[in-house]
Amino acid sequence: MHIYRDSLPDGVAFDAVLVPHRSLPRWGFILLISSFAVALAAIGLSFWSLGAWPVAGFCGLEVFLVWGAFELNYRSGRRLETVRLDDAALRIDRIAPNGRSKYWAFEPGWVRVTIEYERDQSNRLVLSSHGRRLQIGAFLTDDERSNLADALNAALVRWRSAPQDG
Repeated sequence: MHIYRDSLPDGVAFDAVLVPHRSLPRWGFILLISSFAVALAAIGLSFWSLGAWPVAGFCGLEVFLVWGAFELNYRSGRRLETVRLDDAALRIDRIAPNGRSKYWAFEPGWVRVTIEYERDQSNRLVLSSHGRRLQIGAFLTDDERSNLADALNAALVRWRSAPQDG
């Protein structure tokens, strides 16, 4: 999912925040895992009453594993990329789920924004300039990457056609 900021400060021609889409909100996860735990507790207790007590432990383990898988999924959803075009540069900031950040800056007059198509009909959004290449929005859908490329290309055209200081 990407979010374009509508109100931009002076000197900023384009600003977008790219975040992975998560279809299940936190409250939905709590409801799902609670229902799952209740159902498996009933199954585990029924097997316990029949004398098959190890099954109850495995039911608890299943709840823990499903909860852990969802937590890892939500953790990866904390990734974030920002794309900002201002008077000086096209800057890409990437924040990993662990909080580490990294950035790249491109000269807007020279950067190329391209969509590269893969054999499986998917695409990649690539920025390139002076032999450097950077893929952005890898977690977006194909349509979202195409829309982002169109919007960024339009912003670059406006930036290049505007009078430059200096």
